Parts: sequence; structure tokens; C-alpha cells
Amino acid sequence: MSVSIKRVYLKPAPDDGARVLVDRLWPRGLKKEAAALDAWLRDLAPSDTLRKWFHEHPQQRSKFRDQYLRELKAEPAARAIAQLYEIRNQSPRLTLLFASKNEDYNNATVLRDPVAGHRKPPTGTGPARAASARRARAARPRA
Repeated sequence: MSVSIKRVYLKPAPDDGARVLVDRLWPRGLKKEAAALDAWLRDLAPSDTLRKWFHEHPQQRSKFRDQYLRELKAEPAARAIAQLYEIRNQSPRLTLLFASKNEDYNNATVLRDPVAGHRKPPTGTGPARAASARRARAARPRA
């Protein structure tokens, strides 16, 4: 599965495949016809609070990524993730579209790896949750 990312302001290309906008707000100055979207999954976008925080602290990428992946586990983002996987499974190519001026790091760059299958999707399980469970068990008083 080929998953790419692209600014929504760039012209659509034939090799984009399914084009999915992953921002909460509609991009300024862009007409809907010009975007040539297959879907707009606004619930995949970071919360306004997280988006504003990251805008003020762009150097804290790992904290943004961790918090954003946590947000994706909650409803309605979890439903939007399921929709994105359905779109991905129906198309040989998928392009995640974003409006951010920061092309190197944004929510689409965080989404790309799990959607492409290079990392586990955010499901609330995995090593971090297992480690947390081990710490909780270790902290319990023994009888």
C-alpha cells in the first residue's frame, strides 16, 4: 500500500489515488472543486487545544505525536480511523492532504506510517500499555 502526504493547495495528480483531507478546518481560499477530495475526515485532525499547543511549541514533535496518537484512540477519531482504513483498502494509492505550512511535520506525517502499515495503528494496546500494566501490578502491595 502506497500512502503519501501532500499539501492540499497543490494540484491533484493522477497518481494521488484516493485523496483524503485530514484537517479539522477547511483550507483558506481553496474551492471544494479544486481540492478534488474523495473524503474529508475532520475527526482525524488533532484537537484545537493540541493544534494550538504544537503551533506554539513546534520543536516538541515527540510530545505532539504521542498526544495526537492518544487522541486518535478516542471517539469520534477512532471511527474516522476505521473510515480511513476502508478507503485505504479500496484504493491502491492513498494521499493524505493537509493545509499546514510545515510540510516536514504535521498530523498527516504522523498518520502516514500507521496507515501505510509501517507501524501499528493506534488501538490502545501494545508495548506502552503492557509496560503500564506491569508497573501497575508491581506497585500493588503484596499479601
